[in-house]
This record gives sequence, structure tokens and C-alpha cells, in this order.
Amino acid sequence: MGSGVTTNPITIMLINMTVVFAVLYGLSLIIRAIKKVDPTQKKKLAEPVQPTPAVVEQTAAAEYQDEDEEAAVVIAAAVAALGYGVVSITAVRPEISRTWRQAGRFEALAKRLPAAKR
Repeated sequence: MGSGVTTNPITIMLINMTVVFAVLYGLSLIIRAIKKVDPTQKKKLAEPVQPTPAVVEQTAAAEYQDEDEEAAVVIAAAVAALGYGVVSITAVRPEISRTWRQAGRFEALAKRLPAAKR
């Protein structure tokens, strides 16, 4: 008489995979439930008030006074073309290349080393 234990490796594999995926699905349900009742999650606020165009122009003029105005206008136009508003632009900064950053690190390390080790 059979003892109810299978020795077929494919059946064992299918049972094991079913158990693994059932556990993963259960964990995903638990994570979703925790996300819905999480007290630390920020609540959605009302839509922010859009400043008037005059205020935006004044702050933009003050912010870009020293920088190239043409570049700022081109960047703002490109961001606006992507669907973002003027309020979405928080800063326009040049990207520092990795080469200059690395050179700065080497220079700082060289200043820290004693003269005898150079």
C-alpha cells in the first residue's frame, strides 16, 4: 500500500513553486494592507496655490540676475515643454563634471599629506 509520499521530482517542484508563490502573494497583500493603514504616511494636501505671474517673474528675475538670462529662458522653455509649470522649477545649476570633482578631491588629499610623504 502507498504511503502518500510522491517521489516524482516534477510534482515536488510544482508543489514547492505553488507554496512559494502563495507565500509571496500573501506577503504582498500584507504590505498593501500596511501601506493603507500606515499612520506615518503623509496625508495628501490640497492642491498648492499657484503664485501670480508677477510674483513668479520677480523671483525669477532676482534669482537669475547674475546668470546668463538666455540660458535660463531656454531651460525654462524646455521644462515647460515637458509639461511642468514655472512653479515646478526650483533651481537651475550647472552640472559639475566628475573630472573636476575628482581633481578637487586629489588636491584636498595632497594638502593633507605631510611634505615628507609627497
